[in-house]
Amino acid sequence: METTRVENMNGGEGHVLIKRILNEQQLNGKCRLYAEVTLEPGCSLGFHEHHGESETYYILSGKGIYSDNGELRMVQAGDMTFTPDGKGHAMTNSGEEDLVFMALIIMD
Repeated sequence: METTRVENMNGGEGHVLIKRILNEQQLNGKCRLYAEVTLEPGCSLGFHEHHGESETYYILSGKGIYSDNGELRMVQAGDMTFTPDGKGHAMTNSGEEDLVFMALIIMD
């Protein structure tokens, strides 16, 4: 599993750590991403839209503010989010510990 650090992802603050659970060959053209994502305190993943795909987050630990196509709500461990094709989302770590979640992008 490879971890990548992405600065200011989609215009967000700070950086995002992405640990890819499966590589491109293992995803077999059915998914674009299956990864554990970490947002450290003060970091965010900027607003972005999905086209021709959907994305699901499952929160493992920490807490954050999730933008569901512009509507904000709090998320914490055990919560799930879903962004369908044609919609957008963002995530901000609003806590004092790492916000860790699984991200799954499924292509339509």
